[in-house]
Amino acid sequence: MPRETHEFQAQVKQILDLVIHSLYSNKDIFLRELVSNASDAIDRRRFAGVTRPELLPAGEFAIELLADPGARTLCVRDNGIGMSRDELVENLGTIARSGSAEFLAALQRDQGATAPELIGQFGVGFYASFMVAERVEVLTRRAGESGAHRWESSGDGSFSLEEAERDEAGTTITLHLRAVEPEAGLQDYTDEWVLRGIVKRYSDFVAHPIRLRIEGDAPKEIEEDLNSREALWTRPADQVEERELFEFYRHISHDWQDPLLPVRTKIEGTFEARALLFVPQVAPPDLYHREMAHKGIQLYVKRVFIMDECRELMPEFLRFVKGVVDAEDLSLNVSREMLQQDRQIRAIRRHLVKKVLDALGELAENDADAYRRFWAAFGPVLKEGLLVPDEKPERILDLVRCHSTHASGELTSLAQVVERMGDDQTCFYYAVGESLAALESSPHLEAFRDKGIEVLLFADPVDEIWLAQLPPEYRGKSWRSVGQGEVELGDESEREAAAKAREEQADALKGVLAAVRAAVQEDVKEVRVSSRLTTSPACLVLEQGDMTPQMEEMLRRAGQDVPKTKRVLEVNPQHALVERLSALHAADAEDARVTALAELLYGQAVLAEGGRPEDAAAFVSRLNELLLAGLEPGS
Repeated sequence: MPRETHEFQAQVKQILDLVIHSLYSNKDIFLRELVSNASDAIDRRRFAGVTRPELLPAGEFAIELLADPGARTLCVRDNGIGMSRDELVENLGTIARSGSAEFLAALQRDQGATAPELIGQFGVGFYASFMVAERVEVLTRRAGESGAHRWESSGDGSFSLEEAERDEAGTTITLHLRAVEPEAGLQDYTDEWVLRGIVKRYSDFVAHPIRLRIEGDAPKEIEEDLNSREALWTRPADQVEERELFEFYRHISHDWQDPLLPVRTKIEGTFEARALLFVPQVAPPDLYHREMAHKGIQLYVKRVFIMDECRELMPEFLRFVKGVVDAEDLSLNVSREMLQQDRQIRAIRRHLVKKVLDALGELAENDADAYRRFWAAFGPVLKEGLLVPDEKPERILDLVRCHSTHASGELTSLAQVVERMGDDQTCFYYAVGESLAALESSPHLEAFRDKGIEVLLFADPVDEIWLAQLPPEYRGKSWRSVGQGEVELGDESEREAAAKAREEQADALKGVLAAVRAAVQEDVKEVRVSSRLTTSPACLVLEQGDMTPQMEEMLRRAGQDVPKTKRVLEVNPQHALVERLSALHAADAEDARVTALAELLYGQAVLAEGGRPEDAAAFVSRLNELLLAGLEPGS
């Protein structure tokens, strides 16, 4: 049959331009696409051989790469099903027509058939060859047929077709390579180590062996296969040694340490996926710099690498998790580089989140030391999940660990706190601050310590946010900040007695309370007798629902214009300083020391919570004046 020239269909010139210049961001993936197509072809021939053994090859199935540096060619050869003349025209002469997709559709019509795992379902992967090749030749012979055919094109809108010879069934794709241009992303695709690297990255787990031969004056046959074919996530757990798991983790994560926790899972049903995930031992340096993060969840489809950082499959609060997800069928776009948002993605994500959180719960229950290490590294990130609207907060609260006034320096779980609560306690009492040291010395805790009531201490920046959003009840207990509103502790009779005593004290101190408020009215909205202080002279508290100073500062750093929230200054009527101030005011309401002491009282309250007076120099000046006055003879 003479050589025939055909025009591409479907405005192919414009589509080829799109494939070559826009569709793929990385030119190296042309080899991934060709290897995937070869793997599909082998699977189809093996499947056909189930009912027609005569179609099977004499030897083993394999994919071969033949590189010739002198001739500047690269061949991808397989002994798969091959193509007939008509299939060549249909599959390579029409853009976005996939023989694999046609094959699957035919199998779906035959309910008794079991389809092989086909990965080339997009119909344009072959055309990625033109990103790196000036001319492409396809020599193919259909299994069960005697004749072969050669297809050839320069990607210019036409292709030629002629009869040819091939010893056995299968396909050989020969790329006449473009010049090496590193700045344009074009490597030397005849170089052994370039080819090794691409196969290792994209096709390491393809089920069939991938072999390499360097042609030329000094031919070189690479003895070992380029791909490992060892997809650990496809093997039963009892057939995978811990050493293999840890080596695999280090390979995909570039972390030199062993992982803290492996998580294996499989999804079965309307669609299938496997995952092999890991929780690291230590936090990576980019944990809080998401724009720099890498090596998270790698996505494979039927063991073919798709992307290195698939953020759609893991929420932000689990961004420390590393590993691979291998799906049988996902809605990818034609370049395989972007996921479409669909129900499969959401279902896989929900499944992975549940499995990771369940595994962390088991770790906390079975290995307290390991879980403490996890919490020290990733606890603040995990708590970000409490800010996700559609996340189930209780399963994250199950995992939360915090310091408390009853834990003696150790971390405690919320479940343990509930067990220690008295029967009449209906809420968790908590304090939030910038450091654990400041919280432990906070005057807000005095009445709670005096009555033996446990207070949880939170010092991570994220705590300011999730606790400010009125977290849901946990095991029937609500949440109450010790630094907001008035505190009423004890049983009903104790609370009534305390309230009556405060009324009497407030009445007795009415004048001096008014004087203190007048002195610091720019900073506070009220001055009142405290029910939470036992040893400190004063403290600052918020009304319920007010924004904390730490939250205000966070918002200002984010560029938001936040008005200052005035707080309430509470004073301890039994403290000597307050009693002295009251005596001074009673003797002479115009005494300048009353104003100076009131300002110092407010400044002390700011310092006690770990802050600093807005005008530190004025605070020190007033303090010096009072110290000098106290040192004068007869004072």
